Amino acid sequence: MPSDDSQPDVTTSNGTARGVKQRGRVRMSEDEVDEFLRGRHSMTVCTFNHDGTIHAVAMWYGFLEGAVALETKAKSQKALNLRRDSRMTLLVEDGEQYMTLRGVELVGRAEIVEEPERVWELGVSVFDRYQAPYSEEHRAAVQSMLNNRIVVKLHVDRVVSWDHRKLA
Repeated sequence: MPSDDSQPDVTTSNGTARGVKQRGRVRMSEDEVDEFLRGRHSMTVCTFNHDGTIHAVAMWYGFLEGAVALETKAKSQKALNLRRDSRMTLLVEDGEQYMTLRGVELVGRAEIVEEPERVWELGVSVFDRYQAPYSEEHRAAVQSMLNNRIVVKLHVDRVVSWDHRKLA
């Protein structure tokens, strides 16, 4: 599939851009995507409700076996949705003004993880990212956090990214 950056710039007689596709200019490299996702952000998790509408919720996330993952209550709406239809989209974004907007959209399929050691691994990752560097003194806090929880690990099919700071 051709990238948007292969499109020529089209300018008007006064030198302003008209119909310019800047997709290729703002796309993040794989390394930039990885660095951005490893930052301390919230993400929007989107799943399909039983009636086809979108269920979207903000979540903290971590990494399980190198993949983006989150923990959630076993009976949460998103867990029910994903057990019925594993398709999921995650959005992580940042920026306060147009020229600082950046983000990553991850589209794929969810794997429901219930094995205690894998749930624990993700719990430690989330705690470490958002609370404090994990140590054994935090074991009880992480155990409490994971009570009646499952992990949702995303198997990514498509990545869309943008970093408008590249337009400067």
